[in-house]
Amino acid sequence: MQIGILAGLAAFLLAGCAIQRAQMAAEAQTTMIGMSKEQVLACMGPPMTKASEGATEVWSYASGNAHTDVAVSGGRGWATGVSSQRYCTVNVTMTGGRVARLNYVGPTGGLLTPGEQCAFALQNCAAQVTAFAPM
Repeated sequence: MQIGILAGLAAFLLAGCAIQRAQMAAEAQTTMIGMSKEQVLACMGPPMTKASEGATEVWSYASGNAHTDVAVSGGRGWATGVSSQRYCTVNVTMTGGRVARLNYVGPTGGLLTPGEQCAFALQNCAAQVTAFAPM
């Protein structure tokens, strides 16, 4: 009985963390607008890849905690399962050396937690929210 209660409490706490990460990722799409390249490098580090055309650059960052969803069903003597891994690619679009847009690609979260896997790459920027104001 006690183990079931503890397991339920742990699941509830983990869901709360995922919701918090999803909220952080959603807020970053507005709060990071206007940040300079230097500010992005300071809080996110060097990008995984870069692309540019004219004055527009796109920096891409891999993000996630390797969360895997597993669904198993079966009956007597047989079982089948499906797994899927959540991850996020954070694309930071810069124009004129400042963040113009953030978008997220991939299976970034659950039904109630879209973008939560993106928060791992953004967490240092969120911790420095006052640094987001353009200079």
